[in-house]
Amino acid sequence: MIPGADYVPLVNFPLEVEWGLMKLGQILAISILLLISLAFLLLFDRKVWAAVQLRKGPNVVGPFGLLQSFADFFKFVFKEIVIPAGANKTVFILAPLLTFVLAFIGWAVVPWGPDVVIADLNVGILYLFAISSLGVYGIIMGGWASNSKYPFLGGLRSAAQMVSYEVSIGFIIITVLLLVGSLNLTTIVNAQSDGIWMWHGFRIFNFAEFPANILVGVTMLAMLGMFFISALAETNRPPFDLPEAESELVAGYQVEYSSTPYLLFMIGEYLNIVMMCAMTTILFLGGWHLPWGSIESLGLSPFWTSTVAMLVFYAKLWVMFFMFAMVKAIVPRYRYDQLMRLGWKIFLPTSLVAVVAMGYYVTFIAPAANATVAGG
Repeated sequence: MIPGADYVPLVNFPLEVEWGLMKLGQILAISILLLISLAFLLLFDRKVWAAVQLRKGPNVVGPFGLLQSFADFFKFVFKEIVIPAGANKTVFILAPLLTFVLAFIGWAVVPWGPDVVIADLNVGILYLFAISSLGVYGIIMGGWASNSKYPFLGGLRSAAQMVSYEVSIGFIIITVLLLVGSLNLTTIVNAQSDGIWMWHGFRIFNFAEFPANILVGVTMLAMLGMFFISALAETNRPPFDLPEAESELVAGYQVEYSSTPYLLFMIGEYLNIVMMCAMTTILFLGGWHLPWGSIESLGLSPFWTSTVAMLVFYAKLWVMFFMFAMVKAIVPRYRYDQLMRLGWKIFLPTSLVAVVAMGYYVTFIAPAANATVAGG
């Protein structure tokens, strides 16, 4: 190229095509990152479980067992797909595909950093509500289409369990929305940019706003704990894995599945678990912001700001997954009646009271505190 000459691109794409190619690149990048992360998160899950039980866990395939998940993947892919003779073959195949696809498309609105998001929707929370509500259909379809009583019971359990805890999760998220005043996930993260004392889960440590922060601090700390427990139930994770309870249902709704369809169910399940880790990070743990302030306070270029932000968000996501793994390893399974009682008699009333408390705070306490600061 001659210095000073105008740059002429090799191919002139219309603006819409360039935008489409850029979004396609983002989708591929995030999908590949999620799939690779799932492989190592699954290994990490097994290692944590093994460590709690004082054993080594996977350590043969690859150095330290790092390739174990990939070996398991190829084992499932190359196995024969067996469909029971009495099954509804169309629904039987569609069920794992639906679970897999819905688990992936929810990530379209999840921001990994400043401007690192496929679709920065102003109603991102509503989008996630819609996708998560549809996710239960894959499990119900799989349990019903197998034409066997144990998968059918697992599907029924899953329907009741996921619907029950979606209600409490919805009210918990409403407390965050009242505090922020927006349905946009990026806005929710940026509202927590002033340090760990402004993260929604740790507002009780914001002593600069004492005593006005007591109500919001106690409420949001309780909501963080309830959201974490509800996320365990929503994703069928121990100690709430009643739809899959091996000791009662011979692995529940997916017992008749093998090979790739079973693999799709497992990928969808773990994607939902990681989604809940990401949502906990976004709603309560400051997203990609640092404990001592916003990511922009580092004074880096936009590229490096986004890169460091993604690493911070990724690290918090791993910490939350570690919490999921520890609960799986140390907490015994609940009975089904205990699970339902916890959701309907404890979490639902508590989350309703929390919504009222946050509404009172936003309407009366916060304006009075701001007026005092402005006048002081």
